[in-house]
Amino acid sequence: MRIAVVGATGMVGNVMLQVLKERDFTITELIPVASERSVGKEIIYDGKSYTIVSMQNAVDMKPDVALFSAGGGTSLEWAPKFAEVGTTVIDNSSAWRMHPEKKLVVPEINANALSKTDKIIANPNCSTIQMVVALAPLHKKYTIKRLVISTYQSITGTGVKAVRQLASEFVGETADMAYPHQIHKNAIPHCDVFEEDGYTKEELKLVRETRKILGDDSIAITATAVRIPVVGGHSESVNIEFENDFDLKEVKQLLSETDGVTVQDDIENNNYPMPFYSEGKDDVFVGRIRRDLSQENSLNLWIVSDNLRKGAATNTVQIAEYLVDHNLV
Repeated sequence: MRIAVVGATGMVGNVMLQVLKERDFTITELIPVASERSVGKEIIYDGKSYTIVSMQNAVDMKPDVALFSAGGGTSLEWAPKFAEVGTTVIDNSSAWRMHPEKKLVVPEINANALSKTDKIIANPNCSTIQMVVALAPLHKKYTIKRLVISTYQSITGTGVKAVRQLASEFVGETADMAYPHQIHKNAIPHCDVFEEDGYTKEELKLVRETRKILGDDSIAITATAVRIPVVGGHSESVNIEFENDFDLKEVKQLLSETDGVTVQDDIENNNYPMPFYSEGKDDVFVGRIRRDLSQENSLNLWIVSDNLRKGAATNTVQIAEYLVDHNLV
């Protein structure tokens, strides 16, 4: 299995390499790809040194799978070129997610929709992935009518520049600003850019991607996305209104039996999901599971996950694993 990692020197690219190693993904040849300024440099993977190559060189090498984490513009330009030579691309950007002919995949939910003809596969947004992993079994059982989502998102979702901004502000130094405001001791209700309707792209991703992954355009969804000064992962408060009533014990049982979900809901012992403890882990953590007492058939969940892992790198590698296991590449 010849694997290209596009964006290998970036934050998500580094985690991809880490996850590939941790999960013992079989690689006969690793092809690290990065921007022109990094071409020729060396990276270490599994104790061996690999030379970073250019996009065109990587295309010419015709890898079996290319894991992309290099931005939407790069993906729009280069993913089709890889696909043309027979490479299956799994893309982390927003470039292909809402394309009507491209699959948007969370393996626990809809990997069975994949086929050999899918040469460009979209990885959902980090905040969407963790939420739908928890929601999918509940939607199947009770049918989701409406979602009200508030996110509390890690600075790592913005990238290295944001991590450096927080680190600089923490020690009182002037920062190279990733955000329009100070992030230290602050909460910024502004993730991605604003659209004409007053919602940010991040908020609209939660709306559109959730409907596509769950296969239900009838779900009413509204979201507010907030950036907070944490590193470990994204947190989400999700209010769910179902078509049908539910038993709270059954909800907890369903979640506890869901692949990739860990229920942390022991309030007597102060055990609930927090980004501090999700960092470096692949599961989606769900807690504060309780009825919404103001509305019939409604539930509140608190959902936390490491946005660089399940929210990006791990989900990508899991898609690749599925393709290999089912002889789709």
